[in-house]
Amino acid sequence: MRYAPLPFFNDRQTAIDVLMFHCSAHVASEMWNALQKQQLSCHYIIDTDGTVIQVVPEDKRAWHGGLGSWREIKEDINSHSIGIELSSLSLGQTPYSSKQIESLIQLSQDIISRYHIKPQNIIGHSDSAPTRKADPGKTFPWQTLAQHNIGLWYNLKDAVNAPTDNLKTLLSDIGYDVSTPTNYQASQYAFARHFVPSLVQTIENVYYLVNNVFPPDIDFSENETLIQTAQAVYMRFQA
Repeated sequence: MRYAPLPFFNDRQTAIDVLMFHCSAHVASEMWNALQKQQLSCHYIIDTDGTVIQVVPEDKRAWHGGLGSWREIKEDINSHSIGIELSSLSLGQTPYSSKQIESLIQLSQDIISRYHIKPQNIIGHSDSAPTRKADPGKTFPWQTLAQHNIGLWYNLKDAVNAPTDNLKTLLSDIGYDVSTPTNYQASQYAFARHFVPSLVQTIENVYYLVNNVFPPDIDFSENETLIQTAQAVYMRFQA
């Protein structure tokens, strides 16, 4: 592990109970410079070759999550979370390198074991800020991570046991912010990006994607595949 400290952090106000994954369309050195320029930070950067760089001590509140929420956490998600940034020039629209994922698995398992983070609280930036962020993207290997006890995946057979087929209720109970029509629509797309990436568009222009994280004309509220998946995910999150 390498160390490249940034000064953009402060004291935590809560215990650590969330692990959040990000990606940035830069190689590690460029990402560090971009964070410095924007006066932002994270706890770790993982470069394309798997190199892990610590930027902020874990016991400090890095500035990576911004405005967002997840489950019972309605504010100051930075105090709750450890943030890991991965280098991805496509913003997670093309596969991550195997070396990156190997490093991510090892680092995440260590963090989870030390802070006893629940699998329901292993999330992407787009899960907590669906109207603003598209990372870590549609190719982020959530299912592979779940096979290594990092986060949760689902079995569609569980969908029949869900108490409702109302997508808004399911997403809210899983942890997404559906408090406004825009948030609900964005959360549909963030959920799809995490659990049903085949429904998510690939945007070749990364700069466009940064400013247009979900298509405003897409509504998945009646999409049978998404509803069934949300039912199955709900059952895993309640287990």
